[in-house]
Amino acid sequence: MTEHIDSFLSAWTRAECAGDIEKLEGLLADDFCGVGPLGFILPRPAWLARHRELAYQAFDLDEIQTREHGGTAIVTARNNTHGTYRGHPVPEAVRATLVLAGDSGSWQLATIHMSFIAGTRGAPPIPGAGDLREGPAGGPGGS
Repeated sequence: MTEHIDSFLSAWTRAECAGDIEKLEGLLADDFCGVGPLGFILPRPAWLARHRELAYQAFDLDEIQTREHGGTAIVTARNNTHGTYRGHPVPEAVRATLVLAGDSGSWQLATIHMSFIAGTRGAPPIPGAGDLREGPAGGPGGS
């Protein structure tokens, strides 16, 4: 089964990178829901439509961990990107949890939830990091 999941993830990342809405329509479940790193929720039509103003130069997954439960696969991965949305850079990395639903090796993406990875380009600042940078020379505790 993992082979089918890997194949699905490859097809999905290629379609996302290319902005291939037609291909994505077949890969997303009818009731798909995407949750972005700022907590916004995009139903399937909005997820597909965002590609009108989104341009990726790179979009891939690594640090992939997959668990299967019956007709569901839960994939946790690091999503690495380089691109722009409405002319603004998108975060370079998010942690993503993808829920795939299917049977007989035919998967669809039911939902994705993304979260910023602290310290990466495009993510909010690390809480408390400003205090460390503004402290005495030599970092925490002085020189």
